[in-house]
Amino acid sequence: MNRGLNLTSGTLGMAMLLVGWQVLAWVVRRPILPSPVEVFPVFVKLMPGELGLHFAASAGRVIVSILLAVATAAPLGLILGQSRHLDRVFDPLIAVTYPIPKIIFLPVIYVLMGITDLSKIFLITLIIFFQILVVVRDEAAKLHPELILSVRSLGAGRRALFRYVYLPASIPSVLTALRVSTGTAVAVLFIAEQSLTVYGLGYYIVIETYQVLRYPEMYAGIMAMSLLGLMLYVTISHLERKTSPHRSGMADQ
Repeated sequence: MNRGLNLTSGTLGMAMLLVGWQVLAWVVRRPILPSPVEVFPVFVKLMPGELGLHFAASAGRVIVSILLAVATAAPLGLILGQSRHLDRVFDPLIAVTYPIPKIIFLPVIYVLMGITDLSKIFLITLIIFFQILVVVRDEAAKLHPELILSVRSLGAGRRALFRYVYLPASIPSVLTALRVSTGTAVAVLFIAEQSLTVYGLGYYIVIETYQVLRYPEMYAGIMAMSLLGLMLYVTISHLERKTSPHRSGMADQ
């Protein structure tokens, strides 16, 4: 089964979702659940203006978080994967902290860093960080010793091994970890943006629409946040297929 999202499956899935939404709206027949026929024009109208500003704020926070997580977790994962001694030292700490849902640290982060964009970005970065760290560390540790020895026999030092062996081998793992953690990152963003902010889809959905019973606008915000998650997922899946076509070929079989 292909782990990516191609045009055909994406279009079919979107059609099934819209049909199910429309049928459910007919069954419920209450203002709390407007139909997609009612919501879509609102989405199109608001996206170039008010809703677009909230979308840009949320997208910026997620993208910055992804870049920070990759820049910190990937090198650290490679170092731990290369060094068994360091891995033995830090593995107990990683084993304990990795399964903990990072969203529970939100109040602590707010107290230490304030309720700012920085605290929201830090929380999302923390979630993605551990996903990448564990996957890259495990991938680096599984590299065949014969491959490393053959490169060393050509005179490559540790820096060359890092650049030409470990780093290329880790890129597919980084993208896989990002693809898996995208939904969680957007969900945490939705929660974090509900607190003392004026821009962001979480703020828009809960504060500006839900609390004042603007249901069509609320669902337009939900569509925007869904679009953000979908765009991230599709982009990462595309990069994953480009950097590791052999995995895509095996997945298609």
